[in-house]
Amino acid sequence: MNVPSDILECLRAFGQEHLLFGLPRLTEAARQSFFDELRSLDWTRLQTEHRRALDRSPIPSLERIDIIPKATPLASESRQLGEAALARGEVAVVLVAGGRGSRLGFDRPKGLYPIGPLSGSSLFQIHCEKIRARQIRHRGRLPLLIMTSDATHDETVSFFQERRYFGLPPHDVHFFRQGTLPVLALHEFRLLLNEPGQLRRTPNGHGGVLPALHDSGLLEALYQQGVRYLYYFQVDNPLVHVADPIFLGEHIRTRSEASSKVVPKAKPTDKLGNLVLVDGRCTIIEYHEPDAQQVWATKNGRYLFLDGSPAIHIFSVDFLRRLVANRFQLPWHFARKKVDHLDEQGQRVVPERENALQLETFIFDILPQAERWLAMETTHEDEFAPLKNGEHDPVDNPTTVRRAISERARRWLLSAGVQVEGTAEISPLVALEPGDLTRRLQGSLHIRGSLYLGE
Repeated sequence: MNVPSDILECLRAFGQEHLLFGLPRLTEAARQSFFDELRSLDWTRLQTEHRRALDRSPIPSLERIDIIPKATPLASESRQLGEAALARGEVAVVLVAGGRGSRLGFDRPKGLYPIGPLSGSSLFQIHCEKIRARQIRHRGRLPLLIMTSDATHDETVSFFQERRYFGLPPHDVHFFRQGTLPVLALHEFRLLLNEPGQLRRTPNGHGGVLPALHDSGLLEALYQQGVRYLYYFQVDNPLVHVADPIFLGEHIRTRSEASSKVVPKAKPTDKLGNLVLVDGRCTIIEYHEPDAQQVWATKNGRYLFLDGSPAIHIFSVDFLRRLVANRFQLPWHFARKKVDHLDEQGQRVVPERENALQLETFIFDILPQAERWLAMETTHEDEFAPLKNGEHDPVDNPTTVRRAISERARRWLLSAGVQVEGTAEISPLVALEPGDLTRRLQGSLHIRGSLYLGE
């Protein structure tokens, strides 16, 4: 078997000759594909980042960090601006849905998980009904862009096809896959092999949105169609106000390039990313990055790390296009994991302890690049109940999420004069906000059982 000289030289230079194991048994096409993959890697960056991964300082010095100011929207003006942008078709929704529900005991794409407390609606259905309701209300296009992964793509597409895209125009629902990154050995610079001619790789995180939108051609196509704002959120949060016109309008009014919603944390140690200023730039610091002392730091008598990120953002398309044109690279984050792989003799290694570094990129790392940014406060009760864990975990599990959906519905109904003692659920096609119920319902009503308001 002939290995191209450039491949041999590269692998020798970086000490990666083990990647040649088993290549003779592959087809010529498979070998050439593997060689092309090796040529595509940024070997110098991989090696440099591996050196830094184990000793880098997790957060900037506390002197550089400040509490982020929150906007006070001009509700009427902002709503008008947001609704006008929706009516003109200037908004698209980006839904990140690359993960499976493994932690839920649900080995399917998480968006398929049935979470409606009475309807049994999936996460995907709930989000799509919000988009459809916005399209009906504002009489404008609202394209949906769904980022999948290799592990979720086919099943997600089939799910939408089988359910006729939940009433959305099929030509306005776009699926695009996030990329992957190679897995590195923990204690030495070494790429792990999954099978002969196949690197061990993992999805590149929600930061994969930016390169995937560009590489798929969607970012430029949407711009040519007049889309100017991308409304970003993650699939596991059924409470998110999709394409919230007040948030949109405030983004437009302030000419923000990147806007983020904020939820107050009960205490600094809550497991939620922290929205802060670093050197005057909007930045998110992950909850696990401050050490046991840093996390309780204060400024002006207030804890620094009390502004949580629910991962709800608006990005101006011009801003994203500028990042792409400038070849901006998202930084890599590292997670220590147990990862099985092939060793030099072709034996499968199944580790008992952490042996690898998985690389990820995070979309919030583009926030400091924005010249103009905006943070707007919301609440857990109104807009943040992520589905992350199985029932064995006391928080963010199916029971707590269904309860949050029901309690918000009961509050909305009560504001319209309807008291529900049991479980409540409201389809977004019936109401997108409490005022919609007030206009629909007349008089007071007391319901001792449960109530589902559907289309």
